[in-house]
Amino acid sequence: MAGTIEVLVPGGQANPGPPLGPELGPTPVDVQAVVQEINDQTAAFDGTEVPVTVEYDDDGSFDIDVGVPPTAALVKDEAGFETGSGEPQKDFVADLSVDQVKKIAEQKHPDLLAYDTINAAKEVVGTCASMGVTIEGDDARDFKEKVDSGEYDDVLAADA
Repeated sequence: MAGTIEVLVPGGQANPGPPLGPELGPTPVDVQAVVQEINDQTAAFDGTEVPVTVEYDDDGSFDIDVGVPPTAALVKDEAGFETGSGEPQKDFVADLSVDQVKKIAEQKHPDLLAYDTINAAKEVVGTCASMGVTIEGDDARDFKEKVDSGEYDDVLAADA
């Protein structure tokens, strides 16, 4: 490959403007084709900042590698809030359902150390705890204990 460009773009909303356009402009690739490919691959992360790597060759060919947004960004996007709590064990900023936790765990699973959705969900719950997000109305730490005891195996293990 002739070169590599790494950028953060809003999922499904990349455009030929900054930061992508100025980086791709001097290269031999079709900028619009790259933008379209990025939008196709990042559509599931609608609006959330997604790390993207574009590798290109002198003949104009390119490969795109889409990363996964940070867990905190996925939690904020799913729960609909801007910033986490300053006192996450006292002040709670949002509440997620177990299905929302599963959705985030499935999106993030390729980047996590977890072997399955249940353990990926536990990693997501850890992020929720540090942000002041409750799950099913419970403090994230209490929810994790319920997951550990198997209370949510039927939901989190499905399709695993």
